[in-house]
This record gives sequence, C-alpha cells and structure tokens, in this order.
Amino acid sequence: METITLTINDIAVEIDKGATILDAAKKIGIRIPTLCHHDDLCAAGNCRVCVVEQKGARTLQASCVVPAAEGMQIYTNSRKVREARKTVIELLLSEHAGECTSCYKSGNCELQGLAQEYLACGDAFIDISDKSPIDISSPSIIKDDSKCIRCLRCVRTCAELQGVSALWSTHKGNKTKVETFLNKPMHYVVCTNCGQCVNRCPTGALTERNYIEEVWRAIDDPEKHVVVQTAPAVRVGLGEALGMGSGGVVTGKMVSALKRLGFDSVLDTDFTADLTIMEEGTELLARLKSALQGRKSATFPMMTSCSPGWIKFIEHEFPSLLDNLSTCKSPQQMFGALAKTYYAEKIGVDPAKMVSVSVMPCTAKKFEANRPEMYSSGFKDVDYVLTTRELAHMIRQAGLNFADLEDGKFDSIMGESTGAAVIFGATGGVMEAALRTAYEIVTGREVPFKNLNIEPVRGMEGVKAAGIKVENVKDEWKFLEGAELKVAVAHGLVNARKVMQEAEKGMSPYHFVEIMACPGGCIGGGGQPIPTSPAIRLKRAEAIYEADEALPLRKSHENPEIAAIYREFLGEPLGHKSHELLHTHYTPRNRT
Repeated sequence: METITLTINDIAVEIDKGATILDAAKKIGIRIPTLCHHDDLCAAGNCRVCVVEQKGARTLQASCVVPAAEGMQIYTNSRKVREARKTVIELLLSEHAGECTSCYKSGNCELQGLAQEYLACGDAFIDISDKSPIDISSPSIIKDDSKCIRCLRCVRTCAELQGVSALWSTHKGNKTKVETFLNKPMHYVVCTNCGQCVNRCPTGALTERNYIEEVWRAIDDPEKHVVVQTAPAVRVGLGEALGMGSGGVVTGKMVSALKRLGFDSVLDTDFTADLTIMEEGTELLARLKSALQGRKSATFPMMTSCSPGWIKFIEHEFPSLLDNLSTCKSPQQMFGALAKTYYAEKIGVDPAKMVSVSVMPCTAKKFEANRPEMYSSGFKDVDYVLTTRELAHMIRQAGLNFADLEDGKFDSIMGESTGAAVIFGATGGVMEAALRTAYEIVTGREVPFKNLNIEPVRGMEGVKAAGIKVENVKDEWKFLEGAELKVAVAHGLVNARKVMQEAEKGMSPYHFVEIMACPGGCIGGGGQPIPTSPAIRLKRAEAIYEADEALPLRKSHENPEIAAIYREFLGEPLGHKSHELLHTHYTPRNRT
C-alpha cells in the first residue's frame, strides 16, 4: 500500500494514501472533534466542527472528508480553528432547543459536550429551533426535531447500515429537515424500531421511549409482583453504561442491582433462549424430515424469528417469505407468556397482579411487547421493556455503587441457563446454539468443532455461511445420513436484504438462516450503551464468548430447568401447549 507523509501540529505522520486528515490525527493521538462523523458510516462533512487549518490553503478544511496529501502541514488548534469551531457550535445551538437539564440525553450528548469544551454561548445567535410537536407515536423511539442539528447520521444509518430508509433528508439549505415518508408519524412508516439511529444521534433528537417511571410505580405497588428478565447482551453492556469500560461480564452485579431496586423475582431471558433452541431446533428437524422423506413440501430456508426489528423488516419488505420464518416467538415473549402461566402457578401468584418487565439491548423489543400476537397468557405477556441504558439510569437513581456490588444469583425455576443461551447475544449465536443441540439430538455426539466453538458462524462479516455434514446418525434419523446441513448468518438489515433477495428468487442454498437486525447482533442493539463502534462491538462479542466458556453447561438440552418445564408443563417441543404459548405467525405490512 502506498503511503504519504504529512505533519500535524509539527508532528510527522506516515499514513496510507487515501486516508483522511482525521485518520492521520487519530494515528498520532490528536483528537479532532466531530459531530456528523461516525466510524460505522460514510464520511459526510456536514457539520464542519472538525475543521483544521492547512498551511497555504485559503479556507479551513473539513478533516473527516479531505484526504491527507504528501507534505501537508496541518494545524488542529490554531486560533482560527478554535474560533471557527466555537462559532459552528454556537450556530448549531441556535437551532437546538436548549433544555439540557431535563433532556434524557443530558450527560451523553455530543453537542452538549462540545459546547462545554469550547465554552460556547447558547444565546450567541437568535433561537431558530424547530417548534414541531414531538413524535411519540412509536412505542420504541421518540423523535424531537427541536434537538436535531441536521448532521444526518440517522439518515445515513438507516440507509447504509440498515437499508430501510425510514428517515430522509428533505428540503435544502437552512430548510433541511429529517423526515419520514410523507412526514408520517414514526409508528406508521417502514421504521423497524431497531434504534440504530438512536445509537448514532449525537443529541436528543432521537431517543428510546423510556418506561422507567412506569416500572418504578409497579415496584412501589405492594399489590404487584414484579418479575424481571435480562437478555444475554445486557450482561456485557450494563457495566459499560455505568462507567466500567467495554467488554466486561457483569452478570452477578446486575442480578444484585435488580434485587436492590426492588424486583420481586429476578430471572433470566437466557432460560427461554435455551427453550427457543429446543423448539426451533425441533422445528428445523421436523421440516427436514418432511422434505427428505417426501411426505410434504417444507419451506426452506427456515429463518430465525427472535429479532423483532428483523421481523418487522420482513413483514414490510419480503411478505411473500413469511412462511420461511420459524414460528417460535422470541425468548423475551416466550418468557412473558410463561411468567404469567407456569411461573405464576409455581409461586402461587395471581397473574393479574403480576407485572412482567424485561431488560433488553434492543429498542424494537418495546414494539414487540405491544404486538397483538403477544397476549397468549391471557394477559399482556410483557408489560414493560427497558433498555440497558434505562436500567443504568435506574441504578444511578437508586444510588447504587455498581462496581462494588457483590455477585448475586438469579432466582430459581426460570433462572438457570447454559452457555448456548448466552451466545444469543452475538451474531451467529442462535445458529451456533441450535447446531450444538440439533447435531447431538440426531447423532448422539457433540458437534465436531473444538470445545463446541463453531467458528465458521462467528465473526463480524456481514453474511457468513457454513456447512456441517451429518454422519453416523441415530436410527430414527436415518433419512439424514450423509446430508450436509447448509446454514447462513446475517446481521444488519442491509445484509439481511442480500440473503432475502436470494431466497425470493428461489436461489438460496441454505436450510437454516439466522438474521439479526443490528450490527453485531444484540450486542450492538439500539438500547446498548452509547457510543458504539466496530471495536466496541467486538469487545462485547468477545465477552459473550468468554461467558459461554465459563459456564458448566453449554448446550441448551442439558439445562435441568428446561427438562423440568417440559416434564411438568409443556409436555414436549412443538406440542399443543408449546404451540399455544410459544409460537405465533406474522402478517404482511405495506411498504410505505
């Protein structure tokens, strides 16, 4: 690779040709402030906060888009640069509603941070902030145009990362605005509720719809029994949200915090992740049996159904392929249905007085909990969904020193899980967990991968494919002898679209496909700590796999509580009771 040399603040730096001035500054540890720039997105140069001075140039340069060139002399902290940045920040503040003390994003707002850093004056220019009503139509996302600085990160996120384009840049110049199709409310467009726009918005223009006060009220009500479940990715995100750095597993401290907050039962979504594997794995084997024995046609590839952003995406964009979805509900919704039936009965609580709360890495889970399909217990299965960030808020409100908490343990009955459930939090994890169980059911042996780690379905490539040969099977599975099970994994909806277009044309070679709406899977969910980047997501994924390997049980079918719930309540996978509580179907939506 050809390199070039330039100087930044009189320090020589050698960098690959084609890199930007911003890249060069990062290489030698010089921070240049940015707002429109994000590591996940293409460069835009919209905000001009990142300007630098180039010796001999007439104007200041936007460092995020200007390529570094041989012999350049760049200055990042001259008086001209500092004054320009301050003016830009003050102009942005004039377009931004200044309610910082009451803003949900206060303390984690990039504009607020830069205003403090540059001592920018909020009333240097007249207030021209948007006075449009706040859009609270969605159960997942709040859109407040008065706080939008038109950096267009959200637009680029929705188009580049997700391929959905629910948000658009409309009009020109100072009339530019971020809008939905025909400026409809967020709840009535193709928005998948994934929250990736929220994770990349530098201000409070896009935030999750929070249910903190509703949950506090339930906890404070002596007539209510409040059950909480926690998703696998939360345990590698919560510490980060509370200042402990990326990539730490804080399961025990999280459990202790939830108990101190006042939840009556602290249980684990990982339990129903294991249950999902039993149901989904059995469903896959049933489809293969039907197809290979020629008794009836089976729809392939079968696709996972535990990512609600992905479910809404397929409803809008590929409704003809809805039959390809597994009929399994997500682990969150399986848990909610069982909490108000099986669990309520076991502990002697009236389900009408039970409040089911989930803590998720995902904003789309808020939408999912409100779907009309999710009342199979006879009640709303999951009453409130909190993000990882919301739980961090509650822990701070309660005055808990999270880092010093002892390691607690989940309560019993629906609190035990395996490593297979933990890896649901990373892209490829559902596929890996399913293969660990399905292969052993069919052959009586563990999957032929070192230490159960199915490396081909791991990693951050957008689409991954693998094949596993099935040999020396049990007698009842003889029809599978010698078959190669072909699988694929996709994360991020722009990658999901590639897999779906192949399937739509009837050209998919796969039997089983895992799709997660968010980059990196749940560890990169829309409710996870901000900021996010490829490096941060990689650390969270590594922590997920470490948590898996640290557990004594690493295959879903080995979970004794799973065996107990089938023995005492469900009967068998895909049985009548399971279909009633744990399975569902989805319906097409229009594309507007």
